[in-house]
Amino acid sequence: MKELKIGNLHAEVPIVQGGMGVGISLSGLASAVANAGGVGVISTAGLGVIYKEAFKNFNEASIYGLKQELRKAREATKGVIGVNIMVALTNFADMVRTSIEEKADIIFAGAGLPLNLPSFLKSDSATKLAPIVSSARALKVICRRWMGEYNYIPDAVVVEGPKAGGHLGYSHEQINDPDYSLEKIVPDVVEATRQLEQQTGKHVPVIAGGGVYTGEDIHNILSLGADAVQMGTRFVTTTECDASDIFKQSYLAAEKSDIEIIQSPVGMPGRAIRNSFLEKVKQGLKQPKSCPFNCIKTCDISRSPYCIMLALYNAFKGHMENGYAFCGTNAWRSDKIISVKELIETLKAEFEAKVAMLKRA
Repeated sequence: MKELKIGNLHAEVPIVQGGMGVGISLSGLASAVANAGGVGVISTAGLGVIYKEAFKNFNEASIYGLKQELRKAREATKGVIGVNIMVALTNFADMVRTSIEEKADIIFAGAGLPLNLPSFLKSDSATKLAPIVSSARALKVICRRWMGEYNYIPDAVVVEGPKAGGHLGYSHEQINDPDYSLEKIVPDVVEATRQLEQQTGKHVPVIAGGGVYTGEDIHNILSLGADAVQMGTRFVTTTECDASDIFKQSYLAAEKSDIEIIQSPVGMPGRAIRNSFLEKVKQGLKQPKSCPFNCIKTCDISRSPYCIMLALYNAFKGHMENGYAFCGTNAWRSDKIISVKELIETLKAEFEAKVAMLKRA
């Protein structure tokens, strides 16, 4: 495996840990991944719920929580620490400003087009910016805006395929359409970034994710031109993952048939592990009485069958009867809890085995 270079940032292993909320990837997991040579990522989703004891106000608690998590990560590692921020968050601007003020190495922004992201940078800002896209077309739209209004080129780009976990940037029809597979869209995004590099002279690494599970998968994706991969699901069943043990056990207990596509209250399809909570939702037995946080721009309380922030927070704490676990398509393959270091070493060995096999062929 070649190291991942994002400007002056260097990750020994070309693996970016996906941002997983609520609370699944905080400073514990992110710092462990960074110490193992990858890029560790803190999710900002729901920090206002996790840190509600510090401030009653959701936005104030979110800012405080992000500062705490970034500082804890910095104390635990000298590696690369990123932040994942959903564009759909109502406190998107606060999370971006706080990340930049706290000198996060890089911001990964998705769940919407981060068209104004460079506007938050100041002349002395060191934080890198990486949009998360589902197509070359989306990347071109972002680049036109960033270059035209801010004279800024993305420092990296993440392309997520439809096998990813959590909210998906695809329609229900596209999720199982081979034309939208990660293997199909990576070459298009790579070509778009190479054109951008020729225009600007700046290297823009492509990070591809969604269904990447083994070292062989990593090899296959890198062979399509990507510079690195993004992996989320695989890191859930690690010792250092910030989720409760009960949450991790839901992965270990899952069968392939338990992985399903749901319609999230935020208006997007999502991939999750079927459980009693989701079954009650299907039966119409869940209905929020009020909106406690006003956290997602696209969430309509009058139509939402439940509060997604509370459901994901409950799952993070292990209260699965009142929540559920988002996951990638391969979550059912999880069979044990291991350390992040052991996982990275396993992925390296699988990658090298694939290389050796190809040399013998």
